[in-house]
Order: sequence, then C-alpha cells, then structure tokens
Amino acid sequence: MMEFLGAALLVVVAEMGDKTQLLAMAMASKYKVRQVMIGVLIATVLNHALAVALGSYLGSVIPMNTIKIVAGVAFLLFAFWTLRGDKIDEDDKKKKRFGPIVTVAIAFFIAECGDKTQLMTITIASHSVNPLLILMGTTTGMLIADGIGILGGAWMCKHVPEKYIKWVAGLIFMFFGTLTIFQSVPHMLLKPINIIVYLLVVGILTYLVGVKFSYPDQCVVKEQLEGNE
Repeated sequence: MMEFLGAALLVVVAEMGDKTQLLAMAMASKYKVRQVMIGVLIATVLNHALAVALGSYLGSVIPMNTIKIVAGVAFLLFAFWTLRGDKIDEDDKKKKRFGPIVTVAIAFFIAECGDKTQLMTITIASHSVNPLLILMGTTTGMLIADGIGILGGAWMCKHVPEKYIKWVAGLIFMFFGTLTIFQSVPHMLLKPINIIVYLLVVGILTYLVGVKFSYPDQCVVKEQLEGNE
C-alpha cells in the first residue's frame, strides 16, 4: 500500500504545471470532463504499463544500490525540469478526428512519451517488488493531477501564481533526490567538503534552470488555445 501511495503522490507532484496537465485544461475547453478523464485514463494505463515493464526489467539486472543512486539523480533532474516549466506548442492542439475520447487518449499518450512522469514511473518501478501497485499508483496520480488541471486549473491560474506551484513541486523533488543519494552513496563520500560542493552545484543549477532559463508561466495557454480555434 505504501508503494501505491508513494507512487501516486510523486506523480501528483510531478504533474503540477506539467505539459500534460496544461493539455488537460485545453482539452476540457473542447470536450466534456467525463470524456477527457476517460481518455486520460486509457492513455495513462497504456503508457505507464510500458514504463513499469521496462523499469521491472532494469531492476532485475542492475544492483539495487546503483538503481537508488540513479533514482536520486533522476529526482534532481525532475526537480530542475519542473522549475524550468513546460510549454504547449501549436502541435499539441489535437484536432477532432476520432471522437473526443480517442482524440484525448492519443494526445495524452504522445504527450507522455518521454515526459518526466513516464521516466519517473520507470525509475520507481525499477526498485519495486510489486510493479502492479506502481502502475495503479502512477495511474491514480495522473488522474488526480489532471483532474485538478481540468476542474481547478483555471481557478489556480487566476489566484495562485504558477511560479509558486512550480517552486514547491521542484523543491519537493529536490529533497527526495538529495535524501535518496545521501542514503545510497558510500559513507566515505559523505565528507563535509563533498556535501558543500554538492549543495553549491545544486544551488547554482537551481538558479540557472529556475530563474535564468525558465519558461514563462503558462496560465494563459487555455485562453490562447480557445482563441485560436
């Protein structure tokens, strides 16, 4: 049960301000909430099933300690990715060709390929003893996060600056990544000088990615997509 809850929580955090959550907001402006949620469910199950299968295979051939270190680094990358933000291109406007549910499912499956939530699912599944719980957890997390994007995204964009959402999510990932790395590397490497260097590097990267080279807030995406139709 803890694996289920942990996977769901991490995906919810990862999806806040993510491209697929923004896409959920845009889709909700065209289709009914029920149709969008069903499409998201279908796409997530298929996409994350592939991710869990790949992660389980890696877990059987790579030492657990190595996997944990890689997972910690991955969480840091997720943090920087979140701080930088996402943007929706015109190509992400999916035309109504196959009906609402299939259209949404195709759009989300494509958007999730190579996305940080898919990569995170691979990472979590690689050191899990119950891949099915991971699949259920990540799928639940996606539905919760995208449900928030559909039902509450517009309100949040009006009342809560997106930069605050991104920074809270990014710092959570940074905390888990740092904790995982410190728990997995050999103790001989945990010297004060190494810790100081690590914190300096992470701090500099956080500033560069989260401030200097971050994408602008995307709260106007929904209105822009609606206006272009």
